[in-house]
Amino acid sequence: MTVDTDLANTLRTLLEAQCIASLGTLHKGEPYVSMVPFALLPAGVFIIHVSALAAHTKDMLESPRVSLLVIAPLEADASPQALARVTIQAGAERLDDAMPEHAEARAAYLERFPQSAQTFELSDFSLFAIRPRSLRLVGGFAQAKTLTPEGFARALSTAP
Repeated sequence: MTVDTDLANTLRTLLEAQCIASLGTLHKGEPYVSMVPFALLPAGVFIIHVSALAAHTKDMLESPRVSLLVIAPLEADASPQALARVTIQAGAERLDDAMPEHAEARAAYLERFPQSAQTFELSDFSLFAIRPRSLRLVGGFAQAKTLTPEGFARALSTAP
């Protein structure tokens, strides 16, 4: 499904302004939500850099079905229900150093979070690609659209 220009602009603005997502995983068969910083590749793949010590990392390795939620900050006098947000249903894949996508993912992550360079030196941290399967974009009241990964990539590449 395609996204109109205004909604595509809302999506791009949201993902550029917000660098933290809520990550939903399955933890011992139960829903589990945590916080993860993310970067985004041009093709619409989310990149996270996580420690093997974190519960969500173990969860993704056991069951790669995940969900991300990125939400705009609440402004004074605004209704929480009117906030722009996107929910992403996705598959998580650990990116090994030898994978072709690893260098691009690392560069994108470090460009967004240069202060994270030291964590790339730690052996327990790994990059994960979060590959969207379906996205639900809410731009505000009565402004909702379900996107395919292809529609998401088109929305990201649409000129503002």
